[in-house]
Amino acid sequence: MRAAAAIETFLEMMSAERGAAQNTLDSYRRDLEDAAAFSAARGLQLTQAHPTLIRSYLDDIAGRGFAATSQARRLSALRQFFRFLYTENIRADDPTSTLDTPKKDRSLPKILSEADVEKLLSRAELETKDANSSSAMHFNALRLHALLEILYATGLRVSELVGLPVTVARSDNRFLIVRGKGSKDRMVPLSGKARDSMAIYLAVRDRQPNLSESPWLFPALSESGFLARQVFARELKGLAARAGLKTSAISPHVLRHAFASHLLQNGADLRAVQQLLGHSDISTTQIYTHVMEERLHRLVTEHHPLAD
Repeated sequence: MRAAAAIETFLEMMSAERGAAQNTLDSYRRDLEDAAAFSAARGLQLTQAHPTLIRSYLDDIAGRGFAATSQARRLSALRQFFRFLYTENIRADDPTSTLDTPKKDRSLPKILSEADVEKLLSRAELETKDANSSSAMHFNALRLHALLEILYATGLRVSELVGLPVTVARSDNRFLIVRGKGSKDRMVPLSGKARDSMAIYLAVRDRQPNLSESPWLFPALSESGFLARQVFARELKGLAARAGLKTSAISPHVLRHAFASHLLQNGADLRAVQQLLGHSDISTTQIYTHVMEERLHRLVTEHHPLAD
């Protein structure tokens, strides 16, 4: 089978059987097509690749400056592709089975302190009171405050947050049902402050003739119909500057990290945080174990009878 046809068949399987999101499918396509071009330049279809060729490909992308994480992602895509070919009897072997995954540097997530998050939320709330109640500035302030309260209360991915349906705000529920990666649903609790800020924002949103009928909680004149992630990120950095915080250290993803880290610092279980974040694998959540290590060390030094 030619590489192009095999890639299309593989992507169809990932979509139909595993419910892979479009972003995931696009990423697999880019990775596999790049490997196919490398293989073709050496006179082989990707479906005919052998372990030595795949090692050469990994060396090639390393030479192009790809980080170890990107190399590992490319190899993961190739592993799944060749496993599929083997399962479907298109190939008699899996040439990736003997290859080692490039070692990744363990990078710790950037987080904000609880005090910095409080500064950010307080500033957002203050700006909802400072603006003229009938102005666009007031509406934007209410929207930004609601976005932040929901994000810090739930740890949603930014794409999940901006794409919330308006029905979540019209119910008096203390939990959100969120559709995450791979179209998997999960339940996350919603704090009282988040529900209050959302209700205040919704009342003003519903008075906007061009927004009231939108199915999205945070509608916008965009292709998707809801607020773009980039717009939220830009508004968040502006708010951080006005709150006296370093803007380079602030992003929606950093607030997601803060949500997880602050939960663990205050005694939450790692498995519970995994479920709240929507991580399919506990290893992804384990980037936060440094927070647990600090807490456990403090627990021992403060309470063990023989601690210095």
